[in-house]
Amino acid sequence: MRISEKEGKDGDHGLSQHQLSDICRRENFSCVAAAALDYWNNMQHDPAGRSSVSLLCGRRASPKAFDDSQNFAETLPMEMSLRIFGELDAESLCSASRTCRLWRDIIEQSEQLWRRQCLLVRAVCQREVDKDRGEGLSWKVTLVRNYTRSCAKRDWMGGRYSSVSSADELLGRNMVPFDAETWGEILQAELNR
Repeated sequence: MRISEKEGKDGDHGLSQHQLSDICRRENFSCVAAAALDYWNNMQHDPAGRSSVSLLCGRRASPKAFDDSQNFAETLPMEMSLRIFGELDAESLCSASRTCRLWRDIIEQSEQLWRRQCLLVRAVCQREVDKDRGEGLSWKVTLVRNYTRSCAKRDWMGGRYSSVSSADELLGRNMVPFDAETWGEILQAELNR
């Protein structure tokens, strides 16, 4: 698969977040890596030198030859690998970190990846995330502590449990204890429905 070089704003040839997200949804993850490398190879020959990769890296390096058995994270610049990993959701990011040591190291050491995921959780559990960050916890630890809580709270706030007729309907669901303030928010959301 090849990514076409369409000019974006101000003549920039860089991949937009939207384009990379579309690719991630349409193709499997290894195809995204191949597409990113293909794009990077094409941009190395840009006479204007306006490649987002070269701007990001501050240099114009030649990547190694890529074959199917090679790990894209070994071939692409770190910034490009982080951008690819940045398109994953929290569960996929955790799965990717179990793929190989290099991926684990890249993902584990990148606060920006965990920060992005944690900010999504913060949209639902602002008090809890702010409290953990105020205590000096890392973005990753904060995410781990609040991810399940945010999923459960999002379900409650969205009305998923508005018409539960028996406890059997809740079997297999991840439930977490909420404080009185959270239950108040949930009750208010129910009253507003």
